[in-house]
Amino acid sequence: MTTALLHDGSPIDVTILGTGPTVLLPVSTAVAEGEAADQMRAWGADPNLGHTLATSLTEAGFRVVAADYEDHLTQHPKPDTLTAAAVAGDLLAIADAAGAERFAYYGYSWLALSGLQLALRTDRLTGLVMGGFPPLGGPYAEMLAVTRIAHRMALAHRDGTAQVPDTAPTPGDWDSVEFTRTPEQTQQYVTLYESLVGFDEQVELHLPRLVFAGADDNISYGPKWDDAHVPIAEPIARHRAELVAGGWSVELVPGADHMRAMQAPTVLPILLPWLRQHVRAERGSVPFQG
Repeated sequence: MTTALLHDGSPIDVTILGTGPTVLLPVSTAVAEGEAADQMRAWGADPNLGHTLATSLTEAGFRVVAADYEDHLTQHPKPDTLTAAAVAGDLLAIADAAGAERFAYYGYSWLALSGLQLALRTDRLTGLVMGGFPPLGGPYAEMLAVTRIAHRMALAHRDGTAQVPDTAPTPGDWDSVEFTRTPEQTQQYVTLYESLVGFDEQVELHLPRLVFAGADDNISYGPKWDDAHVPIAEPIARHRAELVAGGWSVELVPGADHMRAMQAPTVLPILLPWLRQHVRAERGSVPFQG
């Protein structure tokens, strides 16, 4: 294990596994148990997803560079500095710490859009895989609205005025989850999406790239979230012909929503064959420019 320094000078542990072409995963590879893991399972998430992905990739002949970026942001929030450019710089710092001159990247949800921002700022990528976020028609305005609501709820929770759900969490029902994030934790994502206001998606990328999502991945929030709707599968389906013509591989998984499409049994049959076909070990790089 090694350590990378992120844009604010904070350290993050970097795990390196296996040999072969490098794939950067911004996730934890640890095996999780206990109450926190049980809470994730109750919400429909897999607490050991990163471990499964990393293990499968190394067994398939890839070198995995992994860092739990999201948890780092939970523990060390960056409310004023988490811009798209800063995230891209952080991901490159993780790759640099592992000595990865060239590498592929896989991220899901907001970590997928982070990969797109990374690809726009360096030509060190050998491949880009975006799961659960569309490269065209992305819900940037919707996510800015949702993150602002989350920040508002965090302020209410801190002030003791938040309403606490009286039922167990139900997968997909955001109103059933007690909100415990701090204002600093939520503000950093407001900062991220504010930095993407006016982002021009009509950009040229010259690298292999794949986008996938569940065919039912269009997230509807309840009254606590102002009935927000975040379309993910809809824009991928709408722009599918344009994406394919522009060089993207596109997969929509029948019957899968946002949570199901991120699970290893769904991801690996898509990710592994694509990486085997498109990603090779390469050398040479161009320095990051923010």
